[in-house]
Amino acid sequence: MRFLSRPLLGAGLWLLCLGLSAHAAEVTLTVTDAAGRLVTDAVVAFYDKKTPAISPAPGKIVQKNKMFNPKVTVIQTGTKVNFPNEDTVRHHVYSFSPTKKFELKLYSGVPTDPVLFDQAGLVTLGCNIHDSMVGYIYVVDTPFFVKTDDQGKAMIKLSDGQYSYQAWLPGQNKPGTEQKVNIEGAATELKIALP
Repeated sequence: MRFLSRPLLGAGLWLLCLGLSAHAAEVTLTVTDAAGRLVTDAVVAFYDKKTPAISPAPGKIVQKNKMFNPKVTVIQTGTKVNFPNEDTVRHHVYSFSPTKKFELKLYSGVPTDPVLFDQAGLVTLGCNIHDSMVGYIYVVDTPFFVKTDDQGKAMIKLSDGQYSYQAWLPGQNKPGTEQKVNIEGAATELKIALP
């Protein structure tokens, strides 16, 4: 039985990685509403049939200046999220959403345990003490997701292949209709108009 020497093995792995990265496309998205206005904080999630399960990294939603920061958070199912309170007043964070009901009673600092989001869907956040505090967590069953910036744009890298995608805007109870897109080549531009 023959074994590759370390230099040859290293070179082979480098060429394999180079070959894999050559098949990744940089997808630029622009999201508009029904009136044609660019949309901030729109979430777009891409799904394919060949993606292996990936353990998500923990998330964090900070309470500062009596607001949830960020106001819109997108995470993968199975993500644990912590809710540190950086205000000088205490907050009482809750959600009555069917996707995830929970309550973090009046506290300051960092809660002991993060909250696990194990079901896809929309979670609306509130504070029992400060009615003006509203935030959203959009939980998706895919590691491929983006959120638009204040210009209604986002960028994601995807391997070549066919994907379905759905987009969601704050204020909607559910995402838009599932669409299909074929990703090929080094760069793709995708324009999404939501009703």
